[in-house]
Amino acid sequence: MSEPIGSAKPETGGIANPPVIILIEPQLGDNIGKAARAMLNCGLVDLRLVRPRDGWPNERATANASGADIVIDNTKVFEREEDALADLNRVYVTTARTRDAIKPVFTPKGLAPEMRAVIGRGEKVGVMFGPERTGVRNEHIAMGDAVVTVPLNPGFTSLNLAQAVLLIGYEWWQAGVDVPDYQLMMADTFPATKDDMERLFLHLESELDESGFFRVAEKRPGMARNIRNIFNRANLTHQEVQTLRGMIVAMRGGKFKAKD
Repeated sequence: MSEPIGSAKPETGGIANPPVIILIEPQLGDNIGKAARAMLNCGLVDLRLVRPRDGWPNERATANASGADIVIDNTKVFEREEDALADLNRVYVTTARTRDAIKPVFTPKGLAPEMRAVIGRGEKVGVMFGPERTGVRNEHIAMGDAVVTVPLNPGFTSLNLAQAVLLIGYEWWQAGVDVPDYQLMMADTFPATKDDMERLFLHLESELDESGFFRVAEKRPGMARNIRNIFNRANLTHQEVQTLRGMIVAMRGGKFKAKD
């Protein structure tokens, strides 16, 4: 059964018609393959080549794609840039130098929501990358609707082809996922409750009293608060609290029961 026009493939993260990647005169199959791998990492599957130096298909590209076969197998090759761009509504040209053109300039982070908005209107977009050694030429910039420039160290902005593709693809993908910037891997446990922590503190403080740790009575409240702050900052899990209580008992030569 044929696939409905505009439907999303699982590899694209549920997005129909993600951005097209256009490589102008790529020189090495290795670089094409690495760029394809970077594309699939970010849910991009439509790769177009314009006059690849070593021809197509290319064994080195396949090897360096490291399993990104859906990208390699469906790569399209063109002799003219105009043909590679013909079905696109908007084209963004990557370059470290804006030259003399009067064009909107995006960073990769700013480009991602722009492309998602354009695609959301039913339009098709592409991102153009120039040859490895020279980058895009003035005529390529003239073909685009806007320029994309990566804000890097002004003294050294050189990127290899796969790096450049990955930077654009990464921001595209991140703009569409809801992943917290920080999370704690819990395995089979869960965060300690306040009751877990209170039982730990009471247990520990009791043992410290017995051992004579709180030698000066008037300093005990402040020292106990400091100890509690140490453990509260650790974001302990339930299992970690149980382990600590077991350690306390073991140092006293006893046997800890989890419900104590």
